[in-house]
Amino acid sequence: MKLTLRVWRQKNADAEGAMSTYEVDGISSDMSFLEMLDTLNEELILKGEDPVAFDHDCREGICGACSLVINGDAHGPERTTTCQLHMRSFKDGDTIDIEPWRASAFPVIKDLVVDRSAFDRIIQAGGYITAPTGTAPEAHATPVPKPDADYAFEHAECIGCGACVAACPNGAAMLFTSAKINHLNVLPQGAPERESRVLDMVAQMDDEGFGGCTLTGECATACPKGIPLMSITNMNREWLRATRKAGKR
Repeated sequence: MKLTLRVWRQKNADAEGAMSTYEVDGISSDMSFLEMLDTLNEELILKGEDPVAFDHDCREGICGACSLVINGDAHGPERTTTCQLHMRSFKDGDTIDIEPWRASAFPVIKDLVVDRSAFDRIIQAGGYITAPTGTAPEAHATPVPKPDADYAFEHAECIGCGACVAACPNGAAMLFTSAKINHLNVLPQGAPERESRVLDMVAQMDDEGFGGCTLTGECATACPKGIPLMSITNMNREWLRATRKAGKR
């Protein structure tokens, strides 16, 4: 398979970026998208050119490190992570545009690598529970209803890749933040920080400069783990509950 790649190149955070065009040949349809980029980088290195910088780690769709906008879609044409996207989704002779996440809260570090530490700071604001130290409690000491357990697991699937932000026309991080809040707030273990968690994490999200949510739904469409749009509604309900409770103190 022969392809034309138009790749965003940017030397550093302060430099001006631009699209650069490359031709790659001999690409197997069984390759992953990242393996195709590895092939491009091998050719660039042999030519003495700077390879394309891009984020990756596990390459198994688990860690959330890979983060590319491919032909205008976060993670590409399939509902999966970039590392799990295979070249069989493209045709011989295709031109593929490859860009980094686009959001003011995700500044470009180099080429296709962006700084997603804003997500870390949102988690640090409240994405934890109070756990007493010492002997581990009996596994069945705190029963959790099956619907609540299923709800928590559904939201815990979020891998923090940032596709929701990249896909959102406003650059909002509501789907990510709601997933991290809801999967803890529904469990008894998360009850002690239920109000402070949603207030602090939403406040931190706003401080990071993410855009406002207008419920266009692009975030849920792009999410490789299928976090539902209703997650945002439930977070808003939690936030209103916590705000009213705080106002009564």
